[in-house]
Amino acid sequence: MERLTEERKGEADSVLDLDPKSGVAGGVQDVYGEDQATEEQFITPWTVSVASGYSLLRDPHHNKGLAFSEKERDAHYLRGLLPPVCISQELQEKKLIHNLRQYQVPLQRYMALMDLQERNEKLFYKLLIENVEELLPVVYTPTVGEACQKYGGIFRRPQGLYISLKEKGKILEVLKNWPERRIQVIVVTDGERILGLGDLGCQGMGIPVGKLSLYSALGGIRPSACLPITIDVGTNNEQLLKDEFYIGLRQRRATGKEYSELLHEFMRAVKQNYGEKVLIQFEDFANHNAFELLAKYGTTHLVFNDDIQGTASVVLAGVVAALKLVGGTITEHTFLFFGAGEAGTGIAELIALEMSKQTKAPVEETRKKIWLVDSKGLIVKSRMESLQHFKKPWAHEHEPVGSLLDAVKTIKPTVLIGSAGVGKTFTKEVVEAMASFNEKPVILALSNPTSQSECTAEEAYTWSKGRALFASGSPFDPVEHNGKIYLPGQANNAYIFPGIGLGLVISGAIRVHDEMLLAASEALAQQVTQENLDEGLIYPPFKNIRNISAQIAANVAAKTYELGLASHLPRPADLVKYAESCMYSPVYRSYR
Repeated sequence: MERLTEERKGEADSVLDLDPKSGVAGGVQDVYGEDQATEEQFITPWTVSVASGYSLLRDPHHNKGLAFSEKERDAHYLRGLLPPVCISQELQEKKLIHNLRQYQVPLQRYMALMDLQERNEKLFYKLLIENVEELLPVVYTPTVGEACQKYGGIFRRPQGLYISLKEKGKILEVLKNWPERRIQVIVVTDGERILGLGDLGCQGMGIPVGKLSLYSALGGIRPSACLPITIDVGTNNEQLLKDEFYIGLRQRRATGKEYSELLHEFMRAVKQNYGEKVLIQFEDFANHNAFELLAKYGTTHLVFNDDIQGTASVVLAGVVAALKLVGGTITEHTFLFFGAGEAGTGIAELIALEMSKQTKAPVEETRKKIWLVDSKGLIVKSRMESLQHFKKPWAHEHEPVGSLLDAVKTIKPTVLIGSAGVGKTFTKEVVEAMASFNEKPVILALSNPTSQSECTAEEAYTWSKGRALFASGSPFDPVEHNGKIYLPGQANNAYIFPGIGLGLVISGAIRVHDEMLLAASEALAQQVTQENLDEGLIYPPFKNIRNISAQIAANVAAKTYELGLASHLPRPADLVKYAESCMYSPVYRSYR
C-alpha cells in the first residue's frame, strides 16, 4: 500500500499499480477508494486496484469515456478502444442534457439516466447536480413512481440487494455478497406502500435506488457508501402476481411472526456487518409496519423513517417559513390534516414538538391545536375505541364531523395539510372556505405522485383569488393569475433527508432523536430568503441544494454533539465548513 504525505494527498488521486513480478501495469489504483467524502478523517489511506483497458471502460466508478486524456490512454491500455477525440466532462454533460431533452416521455429520460449511472457514475452525478431542478422530477417523484410500476419490464441489471423470504437464515451471508464494505447509508423498503401507488412488491426497488442517488447528489454521501435494499415478502397486488415480467416472489405477503422474524434478522445482520453507525432509512412501508419498526429499532439502531420523520421535518420548515408571511407564532395557528397515516401523524407530532419547544408547554397540550381527518371524518374522542394506536393522541373533544369540508368550516384552520394519497380532495369549496376566514391560507397538497395531489397549484391560486401560500409534494409549473406569476413551492423530502444523513454520518451519530429533526427544519426554514417569500415561495430554490444540505447537516451534527450522541470526536470547530469538506465531488480525477 502506498503511504502518502499530507502534501501529496491533493495531487496523488491515482497511481499506476505494477505487478511486482512482471512489472506489467495492473490498472488504475485509486488511493482513496473513491473519494474522501464522508470518511473518517484520521484513517490511513488505502489502495484499490481496478483493471485497465477494456475493463476500465466498463467500470462505472472509474470510466470517463471520451474524457480520458492522451496520457491516460497510453498508460491504461485504452489506445484504439476509444475514438481519437478527447473532450471535457463539461462537454459530455452538455451533450447528455441535450439528448435527454429530446425525449418526450419522462420514463425514457429515467431509463437514459439509469443507463448513464451504470456506465459513468461521476458523469451521472455531475449531470444531476448541475441540472437538479430539471432532473429531480425524473430520478425522484413523480417519474420514479411510474418506473416502479413498470420496473419488471424495464429491469436491466440489479442496483442493490434483494432479500426475500428465500434468504431467511442467510441474510448476513447475502449482505457479504455486496462488493462494498464501508456502507454508511442503507435505504430499505418492503414495497407495500410505494408513494400513493400502493403495493408494488419487489418493484419498489426504484425508491431506494432513487433516494440514494439523491443522498450522493444532494447530500454528498459517496455513492459506494450507499446500499439500496428491497425486502421481498411477497405482494398482494393481483396484477403483479399475474404479470409474466414481475421480478419478485409470486405469493401473497407474509405477515405476523414470519414477517417480523425476517425483519429482525435483517436488522441484526446489518448491525453485525456494518456496525453501529450505519444509517438505516425505512422507506414506503405500510402504516402498521412503519410505526412498529421505528418504535422497535429506534432505541437499538441508527434508524430514520423518511415518510414519518423526513416528511414531517420538511413540512415543518415550510410552515415556519410561511409564518413569516402570515404572521404570528406557530402556537397561534390551528392545523387541519386530511390524512392520518404515517405522514400525517408524523408531521402533526413534529409540529406539536416545535410548539412545545417554543412555549415550554407539554406536548399533550400543544397537540390540541392540531386536528386530523381520516376516511371516517374528524378524529374525535368518541371514536377512541376504534382508532389505530397512532391516531389516538389526536382524538380531541368535539362532536363528530363527517366530511373534510365540514371539518374546515368547523375548525377554521389557518393551515390545511393533505397527506392521504387521495387526489382532488381539496375541492373548490374547501379552498374557498379556507380563503373565507384567512387572509393568507396556507395550503399544502403533499400526496405523491402528481395524480394523487389533493389539488393543483392553479386550482389553489385561482380558487383563493391568489391569496393562498401553496406547496405540493410533486412539482407544479408556475401559475399566472390576474396578471401575476405565482411560483408554487415543493415540500419535497429531498430538501431534508440528504442533509440529515450527512449530519448523522459526519458526527458519527449512534441514534436519531426528534430534536435533530427540529434542528433540520430550522436550518431549512432559515434558507428561505425575503426574495423567495416575496415570490410566495416557502422553500428555497433547489439549485442551491448542496449548500442547503451542508447547513442542515451542520445543524443536525451540532444537535448530535449537544445530545451526547456523536462518536466522531473532537467536534469540528466549523461544522458547515466541515460538512462541505466531506461532500462527495463527481468531478473527474486524473489517473497516472
